Amino acid sequence: MQENTTTVTKSKRLLSIDALRGFDMFFISGGAAFIIYLEGKTSLPWLDELAIQMEHSTWHGFTFLDFIFPLFLFISGVSLSFSLRRNMEKGVPKTQLYKKAFKRMIVLMLLGFVYKNSPVHLFAPSTLRYVSVLGRIGIATFATTLLYLNFSVTKRLFWVIGILLAYYAALFLIPVPGFGAGDISFDGNLVGWIDRTLMPGILIQGTYDENAILTQFPALTLAVLGAWAGDILNSKNISENRKVIKMVIIGVSSIIIGLIWNLHFPINKRLWSSSFIALTGGMAFVEMALFYWVIDVLKYRKWTFFFKVIGMNSLVMYFAYHFIDFRYTAAKLFDGILVIFDDRWHDSIISLLGLGIVWLFLYFLYRNKLFLKI
Repeated sequence: MQENTTTVTKSKRLLSIDALRGFDMFFISGGAAFIIYLEGKTSLPWLDELAIQMEHSTWHGFTFLDFIFPLFLFISGVSLSFSLRRNMEKGVPKTQLYKKAFKRMIVLMLLGFVYKNSPVHLFAPSTLRYVSVLGRIGIATFATTLLYLNFSVTKRLFWVIGILLAYYAALFLIPVPGFGAGDISFDGNLVGWIDRTLMPGILIQGTYDENAILTQFPALTLAVLGAWAGDILNSKNISENRKVIKMVIIGVSSIIIGLIWNLHFPINKRLWSSSFIALTGGMAFVEMALFYWVIDVLKYRKWTFFFKVIGMNSLVMYFAYHFIDFRYTAAKLFDGILVIFDDRWHDSIISLLGLGIVWLFLYFLYRNKLFLKI
């Protein structure tokens, strides 16, 4: 496992994966905020509708922003497939790959803990949040490693189906004290009861935490699905166009399943409902196919550079945006220029400038071939 900043050696990698990861992280690194600040400031109805898509759904329902984290989990699985195949071809023992995946999971969980609790109040454990986005990525990739090294693609798909059906059954059949079985309301769902019963510290939703215990299971299936997409992209037996068609067929089929499932088990990002997984997993397949087709098949690549710079240092960007106030930096640097614009545009301009600053920082790392890998 590589935990420090290193010089990246040349390897066969698909530009579409880095570009898609960068596109995904773009919305976390200020892209979504920029669009939100434009709401109501133009005479463009479509822009106002787009701004609404940059906010998470409060409960049942779906917005584009709800797709960002599932897509990242999926891409993690795609990249993991390439990494595991490469190591298997080199003859690296499974036990060593297990250890690497486990160590990576622990490191990500610790980084996520620091990220969510900085400054960490070690003597006030009840004020800490013990789960995180990074921790979820670590758990998902560790579980995917175990499944990838021991089961065929078909059997891994059965694992995905089994986990999603089991999660579905659990939420509808296991009674929650005071609410009964099948209650998927904000207060009465099984996820919340388990978190309130077993999780220490702060729960982000108050009565439960969407990144805590039970939701780990459906969430990890997105990385497993991503590894399946990685296998398709890695395949030497089918043409590039057939790879695209296969991923689109899988993606559209999964989207349809998610929409049908939604009729009984609502699409819900906070619960990571099985219908939500089917929908976002399908969307991720389609988006991966689109990026692969445009970038690696048709070779339209010049437009990808902006996203590539972000995608190749996504962890640095994630932490930089948390610990460095780029909006404050942008305001300090460009306050004299902002006066020429109407006040209503200041927030959106500052968000855009902040995004530009963080991108230039990542570009500096890119030019010097410095990439943080875990």
